[in-house]
Amino acid sequence: MSRPVRLIVNPSSGGGRALQELPKAEAALARLGVTYAVHPTTDLEHGRELARAGVDNGELVTTLSGDGLVGAVAGAMAGRPGAVLGILPAGRGNDLARVLGIPRDDIDAACAILRDGTERALDLGRVDGAPYVGIASLGFDSEANRIANEAPSWLGPMVYAYAALRAIAAWEPATFTIRADGGPERVVRGWSVGLCNNKAYGGGMYVAPDAELDDGLLDLVSCADMPKRRFITKMLPAAFKGRTGELAEVTTQRVREAHISADRPFVVYADGDPIGALPATFTVDPAAVRVMVPRTP
Repeated sequence: MSRPVRLIVNPSSGGGRALQELPKAEAALARLGVTYAVHPTTDLEHGRELARAGVDNGELVTTLSGDGLVGAVAGAMAGRPGAVLGILPAGRGNDLARVLGIPRDDIDAACAILRDGTERALDLGRVDGAPYVGIASLGFDSEANRIANEAPSWLGPMVYAYAALRAIAAWEPATFTIRADGGPERVVRGWSVGLCNNKAYGGGMYVAPDAELDDGLLDLVSCADMPKRRFITKMLPAAFKGRTGELAEVTTQRVREAHISADRPFVVYADGDPIGALPATFTVDPAAVRVMVPRTP
């Protein structure tokens, strides 16, 4: 018999998609014979509190949300004995679910994984200790994330393309100083730097196609300067196709720790939310949390 589900719901996730999906999720869990209780959040910190309480009660802590709440809850559960996370996608990007193979448009199938799936250990990235599940990035990405978060909810998944184009229009190259795993400093003049635990972000942009969620490493991806036209016609399409490594301006390095600074202030975003600011130290916490995923044939 599966453990009771503590369903943590972000009412504003996905422009209200979570509230639209909630009745479907409740009906699916009832059909599956899964005991559950719904806990709406007021903010990410409230979500963390609800997650810790769920672990203490022996429940399967499950998010009905986008990646932002998933990352917050995963961080609150990290290292706690018996803690297991369930994911019901209800955001705009849902990139962790995308890579884990959790259905993003079939709530019944996603709910079935909570009962019939299997557990998998995942790493967590950290920005000055603050945890994230996906990709922490800065530079051009800082501006694009800010614009996306301020954009009208009716844009839905198109918000990422809208935000990228708006950010490109005003972008000026930055200089990033990178020191990884205690090695020499590397200076990159260009667009962005990402510390990637997951392969994808931004609704299916595979900027780190070789990143693994459970290898104990982060893929440090930097994008050096290129003309805006090339960024639009080459970099963005390559990201959606998972072929960024074919561009000379893109460099990837697998690291356990990196310190990043820049020639002007940048907010660091991860899982769609602000998580820190430069200068910052990025680390990885191996096998920090267990998550329910589909069983493989």
